[in-house]
Amino acid sequence: MIKETLLKFFKLEGVFNHVNEYIETRLELFKYELKDDLARATAKMTVIVVITVSFTLFILLLSFSLAYYLSEKVGIFEGFAIVAGLYLLLALVFYVFRASLSTSLEAGIKKILHKHDHHDTGNGRPHKKPAAEESSTAA
Repeated sequence: MIKETLLKFFKLEGVFNHVNEYIETRLELFKYELKDDLARATAKMTVIVVITVSFTLFILLLSFSLAYYLSEKVGIFEGFAIVAGLYLLLALVFYVFRASLSTSLEAGIKKILHKHDHHDTGNGRPHKKPAAEESSTAA
C-alpha cells in the first residue's frame, strides 16, 4: 500500500512497470539463448561420440586384422604379442611426453575457443571482444 502510494506520488509507477517488464523479457531471452546453446552443444557432443566410437571400433578391428596377419607369418601368440607391444610402446610414448602433449593440447583448445569468440556463432548474436582487444582497437 505504501509502496503503491509512493510510486504514484513520484510518478514512478510507469517506470517501475517498464523496468519490471524489461527484466522479465531479458530473462525469457536468456532462457531461449541457453536452450539454443544447449541444443547446439548436445548435437556437437553426439557427433563427437559417434565419431569416437566408430574410430575406436576401426582401430580395434584393424588391430585384430594385423594380429591375425602377423600370426600367419610368425605364430599366433607372437602376432598378437607384437600388436600388444605396439600399443604398449604407444602408451609409453604418451606417458613420457604427457606434460608437453597436455600443454600443446590445452593451447590448441584455447586457440580454437578464442577464435570462436571472435566470429558470429550463426545465431545472430556476435560474440563480444575481450576488453583488452576493445581498448587496443580504440587507440
